[in-house]
Amino acid sequence: MTRLALVTGATSGIGRAFADRFAAQGHDVVAVGRDAERLDALVADHPAVRIRPVVADLSTAHGIESVAAVAAAEPVDILVNNAGVAHYMPLAELPADKAAELVHVKVLAPTLLARAVLGGMLERDGGVIINVAGMIAFSGPAPSSVMPRRAVYAGALADLLAFSQTLSAELEGTGVRVQALLPGVVATEFHTRQGLDLSSVPRMAAQDVVTASLHGLELGEVVTAPGVEDAGLLDAVFAADLAAFGGQSPQLASRY
Repeated sequence: MTRLALVTGATSGIGRAFADRFAAQGHDVVAVGRDAERLDALVADHPAVRIRPVVADLSTAHGIESVAAVAAAEPVDILVNNAGVAHYMPLAELPADKAAELVHVKVLAPTLLARAVLGGMLERDGGVIINVAGMIAFSGPAPSSVMPRRAVYAGALADLLAFSQTLSAELEGTGVRVQALLPGVVATEFHTRQGLDLSSVPRMAAQDVVTASLHGLELGEVVTAPGVEDAGLLDAVFAADLAAFGGQSPQLASRY
């Protein structure tokens, strides 16, 4: 059965790997990206399926609105919110326009695109929403000596994680699945575009990230971390989250 997948950031890296995988499985694809030539190349590489290129910049309100209109009008079975920008720098050094761009791409766009496809998915009693975040969503407690500070980027990925988990709970029993996909360092253009040389750092292949995502859906995972061998570590994090949430009281804590 042919399905329709909408993939953002489909011209390179994880997004391109998702688009290639879906096309290889015989699914139609709405491929969203900023580079028209790369979108055309994606279409040419898969002549046997229907790939609809959509040129849009999700860092802008117009770009989000145009893709959301397509998402709402088409019978999308799988939404992959993959588009991303890094802008790795401390908040005091991050230009306001780059901060806004990051929040638009990694918070606002996934939220509004998920909302756009959700009505149709609920009517059809099924669908999948994959939000590509990253392991940096867990990095908040790390001291500055451990990793560069990137408050807005880490905050955006943490938002995607919590958004995915909560949305999954909202949709329980509807047939619509939600996954937060949390890769670590992946061998893509993502870091080189930020002027970072990670050639000496072990990196996962984008195709392996896609394999983990699709297998994670089969396993019933809401959070899929392709590079974490011990899934119990993730269970411990989420159990601690719920313990802290449930440990609150209307009484002022004694340490205060």
